[in-house]
Amino acid sequence: MMDALSVVSQLRDLASEPQNREVIVRDQGCLPGLVLFLDHQNPDVLFATLQTLRYLAEMPPNIPIMKNELGMMVSLENLMERNSLSDDITSLAQEVYNILCKPVFRTPVQERKKKAQFFLNSTNKKAKSVTLHIQGLDTTDQRGLCEEALLKVKGVISFTFQMASKRCTVRIRSDLPTESLASAIAATQVLSAQQVVKNEEGEEVLIPLNTSGVQVQQNTALPAYLPEEEESPEKEVDRAISRTTTKGDSSGSWLNTAASFLTKTFYW
Repeated sequence: MMDALSVVSQLRDLASEPQNREVIVRDQGCLPGLVLFLDHQNPDVLFATLQTLRYLAEMPPNIPIMKNELGMMVSLENLMERNSLSDDITSLAQEVYNILCKPVFRTPVQERKKKAQFFLNSTNKKAKSVTLHIQGLDTTDQRGLCEEALLKVKGVISFTFQMASKRCTVRIRSDLPTESLASAIAATQVLSAQQVVKNEEGEEVLIPLNTSGVQVQQNTALPAYLPEEEESPEKEVDRAISRTTTKGDSSGSWLNTAASFLTKTFYW
């Protein structure tokens, strides 16, 4: 049975090997999951998460991706300001924060490669991730209401919560309007949602979502977990880590399992 500490510890061990770092950062489940771990109550989980991020930040191309991950810098700042944590945790959070704040200079060749890769992948994605700020998400009861509302929306693949910042990251089919999520959440009559996006300066802003007149297609039968495998665009990434890592195929299969855990079972 996987738990938060075992998952992040294994991920830290993988990140300690340089050939795995780019794959971990570009996986659509691992980096958002590490951001959520920065809000965990267990100091051991916090420290292992920061160690993992420190390893990943040793590869310069990873730095802008990590810095722009929703919630990353805010969560690190929160850890740096928490007086209840040990010096080891706050110091490591400060170190990771400083590394991510340093400017990274790319060569023209690197820029061209990045743009070409982004264009190729974006045409093949069947799913997208949406981050919502949910007003009223204060207790586990309210989170339960939100879970029930999202599970009823046809096209929702998976979702994870970051209770401290009242946020929910939802993976949905690419053809599902974000307004459908907001409409389903508003139907609880105690919650409301806005979309979290980054502006041109890289700052997070909240975008209001229109919920009036939005029709929401509902699931008629709900499985225990919504299947993500058919929609997952990370299959090639998972196989890539199996080919490059010195640990062999076991590392690739473990990363797949960990990513699934990160995107489906964050409920603490």
